[in-house]
Amino acid sequence: MNGTFARRVFSASTATFSSTAVRRSAYPSRLFPSLIRPYSDQTTSRPEDAADPIPEPKIVEVSVESQVLESLKKKEEEVHELTSRLRYLQADFLNLQRNAAREKEQQRDFAITRFAGDLLETVDVLALALKSVPPAALHLEFPSSDTSSLPDATSTPPLKSAHAYLTELHQGVEMTHRLLLSILFKYHVKSFDPTGEKFDPNRHEALYQAPISGKEPGSVLECQKTGYMIKDRLLRAAQVGVVQDAS
Repeated sequence: MNGTFARRVFSASTATFSSTAVRRSAYPSRLFPSLIRPYSDQTTSRPEDAADPIPEPKIVEVSVESQVLESLKKKEEEVHELTSRLRYLQADFLNLQRNAAREKEQQRDFAITRFAGDLLETVDVLALALKSVPPAALHLEFPSSDTSSLPDATSTPPLKSAHAYLTELHQGVEMTHRLLLSILFKYHVKSFDPTGEKFDPNRHEALYQAPISGKEPGSVLECQKTGYMIKDRLLRAAQVGVVQDAS
């Protein structure tokens, strides 16, 4: 009897445990239905399998001739650029040579400017000495001095007249004046006399003005001191008198 009772109790407890286990196993599915995945025998394809296949890169064959032509074209462009730069450099060098030669020539030509300016004072003194003797006095004849009373007249040269000495002195001063002018001309120093020309304030220095009838107003009446140029540069302005407008 005890054995039969034990078997009944074991059977009842086993049935109770089985129903409880079934209820517990169904509890998560009611709370989380998304966790339950249906099972299927059919295989599904992956998204990456449905994408288009990647095309293979095309290989462009470049011939040797095209490479050589392209290289030659680049070299020609380089040669053209270098040639242009060389021409610019040559032009700059030629301009530099011309400027240097011109500056050297100007330094050589105008190196004596100060000396020539000082020498002009001597030329002016000689010119004044020549002007102090009127031309008519050089053509007058004076009687020669009597040397017969002198005891040694035969041993001494005959005395000349005052006119002869004056003429020789005038000739000597004139020769000295011409020599100085020729030396100055050798170094491109030239004199100019603007008498009768239009007054130019860049080349003339007005000492006075006077109304003169028959003369054009603004013209140079007379030149009291000659002007000088050294090449194309003014060395000394001419000192002149200018005709004034009478009205």
